[in-house]
Amino acid sequence: MILFGPLRKHKLQRLRTALQHFAAALIALGAMLAPALAQQQVKIGIGFGLAFLPIYICEDLKLIEKHAKEAHLDVKASFPRFMNAAALQDAIGAAEIDMAPFGTAPLLAAWEKGKDTPGQILAVSGITSLPLVLLSNQPNMHSLADLRPSDRIAVPTPSSPQLYLLELQSEKTFGQYDRLRDQVVILSHADAIATLVEGTGQVTAYFSSPPFTQFALRDANIHPLLSSSDVMNGKSSFLIMGATKAYIEAQPLMPEVIEKAMDDAARLIHDDPRRAAQIYLTHEPSKTLDGATTEAVVRDIKDEFGSAVYGVQTIADFMGRHGELKTPPRSWKEIVAPALMNSPST
Repeated sequence: MILFGPLRKHKLQRLRTALQHFAAALIALGAMLAPALAQQQVKIGIGFGLAFLPIYICEDLKLIEKHAKEAHLDVKASFPRFMNAAALQDAIGAAEIDMAPFGTAPLLAAWEKGKDTPGQILAVSGITSLPLVLLSNQPNMHSLADLRPSDRIAVPTPSSPQLYLLELQSEKTFGQYDRLRDQVVILSHADAIATLVEGTGQVTAYFSSPPFTQFALRDANIHPLLSSSDVMNGKSSFLIMGATKAYIEAQPLMPEVIEKAMDDAARLIHDDPRRAAQIYLTHEPSKTLDGATTEAVVRDIKDEFGSAVYGVQTIADFMGRHGELKTPPRSWKEIVAPALMNSPST
């Protein structure tokens, strides 16, 4: 009994010390884990092509992280790649990604489809207004009015901006937006160029985008008939970054972060086309495009990138006239996040 008191006191002291050490360890572990738990992940879907150049620059230079930090956000951006636009749009609808690039018409369709729901798509930032050009290998063809019933016009996909431009111009030229619908064929850019250059097929016109425009125009027999700026009376968006209303409401600062990052990337493209070309080729190595060729193409389109969106209302009104949108927006501002309200769109 003489030893029990001191022994018990000693054990209690050891237990108290152990608990203190354990508590201190938990506090230290919590301090280490806190930044990781607080870090916000943003997943931005991408595809393939020169239109994604500003996103590649954002990734390499961590421009999204930079502007998020300025907004007092701890953000880590990732860029999962998808094979086509349909897969990208399915992924954002399933909340597998937070943002995705859209053509103007698909963005408007997604905006209307999800209207008044958390899944409604809104524009977060412009990406690029790549110029599109209708090319022909027929020396006597100078406008849509010169197309013969036997002529075929190649576009890359059934929902491509090129097809909408063709229909808009058909409406102006013939008074019928679908006048040339039966003459449209879907061909990859490579197949369209090959067919046009060879001059052996029925495809006598091809609505192209960079760098394919530049490739095709190397052939002396190919010339431009029409450009997107002719149709739209100025610039028109080729790709726009979209996100769901639910994401924008949950992360209200992110649209402005993305907008600023896109404008930073656009400045680099404008000021340093060589570096921009190098970044593009690290993401999309090519057997066709070398450094000098890519740089020349980037120099040619260096003013066509940034957060501004263009031509949205023109496309919305067109889709409304022909039943693709049941309730088109009265103003393009209805389809954008607040950060884009001052964009020079029309």
